[in-house]
Amino acid sequence: MSIKGLFRQSRENYVTTLSKLFEMVTNSFSKRPLSRFVGGGQEYTYESFKHKCLELSQRFNRFGISAGDKVAILSNNMPNWTVAMFSCVPFGRVTVPILPDSSESEVTNILTHSECKAIFISKRLLKKLSDEIKEKMTLVIDIETFEFIKKDDHAFTCEGHSAEPQADDLASIIYTSGTSGNAKGVMLSHRNFCQNIIAAFHAQPAGKKDRWLSILPMSHTYEMAFSVLYPLFVGGCVFYIKKPPTPSILMDAMKKVRPTIMCAVPLIIEKIYRNSVVPTIEKSRTLSWMKEKTPRLLYFLIGKKIYNSFGGKLKFFGIGGSKLDPTVEEFLHRAHFPYAIGYGLTETAPLITNACVGKTVVGSIGVPAYNVEVKLQNVNPKTGEGEIVAKGDNVMLGYYRDPERTRAALTDDGWFRTNDLACKDSKGRYYIKGRLGNMIVGPSGENIYPEEIEQVINNMRGVNESLVIERNGKLVALVKFDETYIDWNIEREEKFFEALESKKKAVLEYVNKRVNKQSNIGEVDVMKEDFEKTATQKIRRFKYKEGNKDQSNP
Repeated sequence: MSIKGLFRQSRENYVTTLSKLFEMVTNSFSKRPLSRFVGGGQEYTYESFKHKCLELSQRFNRFGISAGDKVAILSNNMPNWTVAMFSCVPFGRVTVPILPDSSESEVTNILTHSECKAIFISKRLLKKLSDEIKEKMTLVIDIETFEFIKKDDHAFTCEGHSAEPQADDLASIIYTSGTSGNAKGVMLSHRNFCQNIIAAFHAQPAGKKDRWLSILPMSHTYEMAFSVLYPLFVGGCVFYIKKPPTPSILMDAMKKVRPTIMCAVPLIIEKIYRNSVVPTIEKSRTLSWMKEKTPRLLYFLIGKKIYNSFGGKLKFFGIGGSKLDPTVEEFLHRAHFPYAIGYGLTETAPLITNACVGKTVVGSIGVPAYNVEVKLQNVNPKTGEGEIVAKGDNVMLGYYRDPERTRAALTDDGWFRTNDLACKDSKGRYYIKGRLGNMIVGPSGENIYPEEIEQVINNMRGVNESLVIERNGKLVALVKFDETYIDWNIEREEKFFEALESKKKAVLEYVNKRVNKQSNIGEVDVMKEDFEKTATQKIRRFKYKEGNKDQSNP
């Protein structure tokens, strides 16, 4: 092994806790920039980051908040979010990140269930903190200034203490309801996070000159692992956007930052494809001709234009959180866009498999990540489909204060049941078919995967999103059209209902020509409001299933 290889190996062996990560990077990269807002503000070097984290940790000690105590973080993305996390975890405290779009009742339930003693919160989200919960807190800290919003002076005893965490000690509790409801507190250890950092390095090596643009919620494991912890490991710099990342704001930020690495969910790139790429080709005679006669040249030119719109320096565009539409992926593949696919869950912190840049195969979630064992369980001999199960240092400790769910999710020998059905090809690549909980059994006993039907619907012109459910024994498609495709301002007029019925019929005909007979849609309902979604923009399916309140529109 080369000297460089030995150095990398020793670094990986050393970083077994986030405490050791904190120590290593703040010493090794002390003068390097760590984070800042696009346009300036909250700028940190690794050295100033270290000092601020130590200062806040000492403040916790003075108020009796010790190793093992829980501290929540409720905030939009910002450099101070990382400071808040690292004022806790290197010193044995446990963080409880909360998604900023959580409701007041969700925030209350999480803070109560996790038994948090303190919270970092942005003032704009303070309304989600009930007076009753606020009263119970020892400290409520404004994350933008680190000033106290509320403090319990009776707790000022200077009796708090820090402790050097061990690899299997609890680092964070991350609550997730996913798409099936009933929030679970996923307990992730220092070892879990460190395994993901090292797996990320093996999948996509990065260095201190790399620039991240963070656009996904930092409180979600996906962004936390690959746009918070991994940049620290390599001494990179992360940029944050002060406002919600609308297309215009995002494009401006990418032009300024020229990121080399970004993490995204499928919805982002799918919208670019459907709202920009497809209409551009269809409206141009020249481009339409090129698509027919010289498709390689067409995709090269469009791919180059999109690449430049991302700043022109991108080397890794990670896509995860849900399945990418194969039609969109085929375009990215042919356009030579530097995308990669990652698959995992909060319970695996999150990476299970990955398909790296240049090694992607359309429809595949790739091969097992570094040091992760993956296999299919209860395989159907006819279809080759089975449930993905994973084992490794990435697998959670369990669900907080929920032994019954923990036993259901983890086998006695440490395999985690993902609840995802997949098949595997001869080269060891996995292909997701759908969720076990989403699968619909047809009248003849056949397995119907609604996700596959939804991909067909979503490729129809004018469709924004869709959801396929079973209702009264038949398949029903809930469809959300683009705002420019349907005018809800005239919904009381007769011509509106005529147009609506015409669009429903068009969806039925389009889909049923393209799916097998067992997957034929029996009915279409048009949605007026957006679907409720998770942090990674997956639709919360349980909200729309039969037996739940009817969320469809006319």
